Amino acid sequence: MSNENKPKRNLNYDALRQQLATRINEQRIITGEAERLAYGTDASFYRLIPQIVLRLKDLDEVVFAIQCCREHLIPFTFRAAGTSLSGQAVSDSVLIALTDDWRGHSILDEGEKIRLQPGVIGADANKYLLPYQRKIGPDPASINTCKIGGIAANNASGMCCGTAQNSYKTVECMKLVFSDGTILDTGDKASVERFKSERPEFIEGLTQLSRETKANQDLADKIAHKYRLKNTTGYALNALIDYSDPIEVLEHLMIGSEGTLGFIAEITYNTVVEHKYKASTLLVFSDIEEASKAVATIAKTPVAAVEMMDGRALRSVADKPGMPSFIETLDLEATALLVEVHASCKHTLYDHTNAVMAALNDYTIIESVPFTLDPATVATLWGIRKGMFPAVGAVREVGTTVIIEDVAFPVENLASGVRDLQELFDKYHYDEAIIFGHALEGNLHFVFTQGFESQQEIERYGGFMDDVADLVAVKYQGSLKAEHGTGRNMAPYVELEWGQEGYALMQQIKALFDPEGLLNPGVIINDNPNSHIENLKPMPAADDIVNRCIECGFCEPVCPSRTLTLTPRQRIVLFRELQRRKAVGEDVEASELEQVFEYQGIDTCAATGLCADRCPVGINTGELVKKLRGPKYKKFRPIAKWTADHFSATTTIARFGLKSGTVASNILGRDRVAKLADGMRKVTKQATPAWLPETPGGAKFDVPEVQNGANTSDKKVVYLPSCASRNMNTQPNAFDQRSLGEVTMSLIEKAGYSLITPKSLSDQCCGMPYDSKGMTDIATQKSEQLEQALWEASEQGKYPVLMDTSPCAKRSIEQFTKPIAIVEPVKFVSNYLIDELELTPVEETVMLHVTCSSRRMGLESTMLQLAKACATKVVLPEHIQCCGWAGDKGFTTPELNEAAVAPLKGQVPADCTRGFSNSITCEIGLSHHSGVPYQSILYLVDQVSSPIKSRV
Repeated sequence: MSNENKPKRNLNYDALRQQLATRINEQRIITGEAERLAYGTDASFYRLIPQIVLRLKDLDEVVFAIQCCREHLIPFTFRAAGTSLSGQAVSDSVLIALTDDWRGHSILDEGEKIRLQPGVIGADANKYLLPYQRKIGPDPASINTCKIGGIAANNASGMCCGTAQNSYKTVECMKLVFSDGTILDTGDKASVERFKSERPEFIEGLTQLSRETKANQDLADKIAHKYRLKNTTGYALNALIDYSDPIEVLEHLMIGSEGTLGFIAEITYNTVVEHKYKASTLLVFSDIEEASKAVATIAKTPVAAVEMMDGRALRSVADKPGMPSFIETLDLEATALLVEVHASCKHTLYDHTNAVMAALNDYTIIESVPFTLDPATVATLWGIRKGMFPAVGAVREVGTTVIIEDVAFPVENLASGVRDLQELFDKYHYDEAIIFGHALEGNLHFVFTQGFESQQEIERYGGFMDDVADLVAVKYQGSLKAEHGTGRNMAPYVELEWGQEGYALMQQIKALFDPEGLLNPGVIINDNPNSHIENLKPMPAADDIVNRCIECGFCEPVCPSRTLTLTPRQRIVLFRELQRRKAVGEDVEASELEQVFEYQGIDTCAATGLCADRCPVGINTGELVKKLRGPKYKKFRPIAKWTADHFSATTTIARFGLKSGTVASNILGRDRVAKLADGMRKVTKQATPAWLPETPGGAKFDVPEVQNGANTSDKKVVYLPSCASRNMNTQPNAFDQRSLGEVTMSLIEKAGYSLITPKSLSDQCCGMPYDSKGMTDIATQKSEQLEQALWEASEQGKYPVLMDTSPCAKRSIEQFTKPIAIVEPVKFVSNYLIDELELTPVEETVMLHVTCSSRRMGLESTMLQLAKACATKVVLPEHIQCCGWAGDKGFTTPELNEAAVAPLKGQVPADCTRGFSNSITCEIGLSHHSGVPYQSILYLVDQVSSPIKSRV
């Protein structure tokens, strides 16, 4: 009997919470309605709301929480990044999430192995291994977001890893926690011996299961057949026939167990080679049969990946920018193969590409993009494949969700399987459905849209899945879940795929590991035949900006507020629920949900737009937040309008305030002034701004207004100092006490450029202060005023315009309609000055912060390269995509800045005394929270540069 079908226990969550609070900080024991809803979502189309969410920071807390839950017989579920697609990371009981403290890693044996905690993002693991030209074997499409705990617990694979390099095949050892809190480190002999001594019945049970399975020839043969394919349906029964040592059996059963057998606290992988050279080609065949035969032929050559895309899939991306023109001309019968080969040297790579094409001599290829190493072309080709899932998501009806299923056919049945799937699409009227996948393993993904608002639609989906299960598991003896995990989605069909004996064996495994049935109940083992069509996630219309969101969570790693309040995904979840309640006539104005969303959803969003760059369908949650801020700040509109119309006077007032702070700091001390400001914030309920000791004083603007008529040089640049740099002095502890304007002019002069400044400089503003408050019309007014001034100063776009703060440059680039070359400091130096200067790098370790605006403009690598040309060692800290200063948030919501840069101070080397960035306001918070002063990177460039000798 599954846990979901057992009689309901009398669960005492209040008693559990009180017990947990004796050892776990209450701030990380989440019981509020809104927060539980926000945390309770994952990438699947299921919705369960946990009663308690625990955010645990170390192994002791995990063991304690498990023991408490067991004592109260309350079920619990572990989740890592929540990118799971099959419903294995949601719970209606206790949801255990991990804080950022679980990011530990160790490189072993010169990169041959890597030890990882479950909170490490997959892409970060590969980044740590890159210097050794190694990587972890699994390569799921979500690797930039998903975490090692989920990768191992789901036996995730991907485009290149196949079955040879997944977690099952590459695991070396693990540290595990079982349902009673027992810890086992399979890589530690003492731990293993202690476990064997303390749990003899467990060891004997595993030994007996392995022995009986091997003795059952029919079952053993079926298991061997199933794992020829990619297979994550049910438990890893192959562990029982592949291994005899009960510890090795246990270890491999944990892979793909989806949190139903225990907690993976650490895993050590045997790594694989990361080849230096890669080449890709796109080959189009007339139909699926020809393409499938080609797959069988190519499989005998040295290929790393073969991705298949059917005609409908190709049609879905035909109109996307950069696509090969021939895609639009293909009919729906056409099928493409995207082929990639890897090698450690170019000579071998060419041999591989030649071998692939030679093998296809007898095939008719109707269109192609030849093998190429060109990064841009390769990115375009893989963009075709990666763009298919969002292409379906972008055109779905509001209220529906995107479902991506994941099956595997024996390769010899690939073409027939595709044809049969296409017939099912027609039968159930999934006209938008597309098929693509990892053809070498016969692993196909099919994507379609589905609404669950009516019983008729639920029955349509249920009937379709019944037919898919019969087609894949019975007709072709394939795998119903190749790499996405069983979850709740495929749990009703596990017995259909594995038969009565195989399913009974899985039930025995579950009972052995989890006798009380507390670990992630309802996942993998579930007797409810309707579990896949129950607890379905509502997707109500909310706002056009976010209606396409599928709650995948790809946005979360880059969000600066993710550890403080909410992530973009969670903001959308709460906003959708608010809109749903309003639609049915509920009064939400004074509700707990509305109050929570006010601060957690709106006030603490940095609105940087980094989430849009990670989102498969390009949703910028910040745009929604700014839209919602409009009504909130409506009462301040008259003041805002006055400041916009009298901007020079406004900045004069701002300078006076900064100077007053400096005077007070000189008299009372900077730390005391900061404490007084903090006290005032408490009295005014956060209505007054914070004051940090690093806050600059008011500047006397020192950039001369120079119009073009005074310049004779052919090399000219228009310089627009941001309003922040016009009004803020240098930080008191900064290495170089010159103003940013002085430094910028010094560099311009060294490089032989003449300076131009726009007229009425003190009135100019890009509009960002107003845009961030949702006052779009006022922001547009200021932007248009600035554009006209710069258009005139640049002689109608003849000369580049330097804005010395990256956020201002980015906003202007996005808003301006005239062809003006806007550059921020890094691009200005790289594009215009570098060839005019000689750089002598300082022998020094420096910190570097790449602002979110620079990242969004694609300048991260350029900025790092420039910094490395100026200093012998540059530290670019991990896990900080945005500092969270967000215009004025550092003053009004300083906790956002603190949370966003929390990992910073621990990454500052002992020999480092300063840092660099390209936004004067961001540098205040970076300085405060790092312990070293930050300044514009222009200071560093100016320090190490001199005019080229040929010009002197």
